[in-house]
Amino acid sequence: MKSYNWKCPYCKTQTTIVPETNASGQMHYYPSKSTYGSIGLYTSFIVCPNPKCEELIISADLYNNFVIGRDFNHHLNEGAKPILSWNLKPQSSAIPQPDYIPEQIRNDYEEACSILSLSPKASATLARRCLQGMIRDFWGISKTRLIDEINELKNQSTINASTLDSIDAIRQIGNIGAHMEKDVNTIIDIDEGEAELLIKLLEDLFQDWYITKHEREERNKQIQQLAQAKQTAKGGNP
Repeated sequence: MKSYNWKCPYCKTQTTIVPETNASGQMHYYPSKSTYGSIGLYTSFIVCPNPKCEELIISADLYNNFVIGRDFNHHLNEGAKPILSWNLKPQSSAIPQPDYIPEQIRNDYEEACSILSLSPKASATLARRCLQGMIRDFWGISKTRLIDEINELKNQSTINASTLDSIDAIRQIGNIGAHMEKDVNTIIDIDEGEAELLIKLLEDLFQDWYITKHEREERNKQIQQLAQAKQTAKGGNP
């Protein structure tokens, strides 16, 4: 296995994984045929090379795209994709969010991440609920319907139009899971990639609304404390 670029799901460090030192993987074959054909389970272990992290990441992938070579060993076909995948540690792609973001909002986000592959529609519904919680908490806008809250957000905020359109898209897509269609035979599905886009937008909003504001306030506080300390050292008033 060759070295490859990788981003730790815990500390978010962008690094290079060297299999000989940071990772280990093994394929376990089932010798007989199954309903999936000839199958194998590939397990992977990675230890984050960041000395301040060193977290363990474990995953497993189930394959059935095998050929038997002249040596009678199983080999994966080139470009084979797993039929099932599991993130064992961490169990979801959720980015740890700071505790100054309300707990319920963080819980909805984490649950949306954890259920992403099992039910993208449910994940999108939770993303919608998380968005509504953020609008009510951060902007102080609370109305009966989310669409009315978003319209009010458009009127009183300086958020750019593209982001506002994306926020409204979370509402529309989340509605598919939150409300039954008039015709129950009409299936409007949401795939994993689409639901993941909604989660990524939530992460952008966490950064833009909560984290950036908090970091700015902390810097301002430090600057004010520094100025006060300098004045005290001079023994005079500003």
